[in-house]
Amino acid sequence: MEAVKTNVFGTENVLEAAIQNHVRRVVCLSTDKAVYPINAMGISKAMMEKVMVAKSRNVDDSKTVICGTRYGNVMASRGSVIPLFIEQIRAGKALTLTDPNMTRFMMTLADAVDLVLYAFEHGNNGDIFVQKAPAATVETLARALTHLVGKPDHPINVIGTRHGEKLYEALLSREEMASAEDMGDYFRIPPDLRDLNYAKFVEQGETKISRSEDYNSHNTERLDVEGMQRLLLKLDFMRAIQRGEHATPEE
Repeated sequence: MEAVKTNVFGTENVLEAAIQNHVRRVVCLSTDKAVYPINAMGISKAMMEKVMVAKSRNVDDSKTVICGTRYGNVMASRGSVIPLFIEQIRAGKALTLTDPNMTRFMMTLADAVDLVLYAFEHGNNGDIFVQKAPAATVETLARALTHLVGKPDHPINVIGTRHGEKLYEALLSREEMASAEDMGDYFRIPPDLRDLNYAKFVEQGETKISRSEDYNSHNTERLDVEGMQRLLLKLDFMRAIQRGEHATPEE
């Protein structure tokens, strides 16, 4: 219920207040968890997107524009595995991997901010924007970290997949990919503006959907260890670690 109150009712409240007060542009932030959701958090974020699109259909474009973004993990942010791995290395403990073949999108905080700014500048009502991002296996991430701290032979312990853990992340479903617009560094997902003519839902299909596949961390650009190291070194936190300083992500 807390997820529903925050992500569904909370979003509706904020958007309604924005509309009534003639806020010019609103950007709702979503997550890969909203695509093929498997838990309450993901389902509530998927519903948040539906609320955003529904609200956007009933506003005057000249007064308010409501759009959204969707992105995956922000490296070294709260909940990221990167600080955990660093602490395990510092403590002389083996790195704990659930499944070495799991893939995850890799984004810096600057990437996430750029995506929001892009949506703010280019979004139309109901649009959702996704940044094209590279991905890496969890093992590649672990190896890159051990190399950066000068301990390439640090032990790794595979502990097995945890309950509810996905093998890979998806940022666009195959249905969305069939209608997505390639904006260069980004995908634009236009809103579904079908009316209640049920023929459009049950009698008339869309052949493009049959030919498309989702956009996920298994089929995007895949980083090797060297590429992952270069991306990690964009983080102030990791540059400080490489210099031997006892930094934390917050610093």
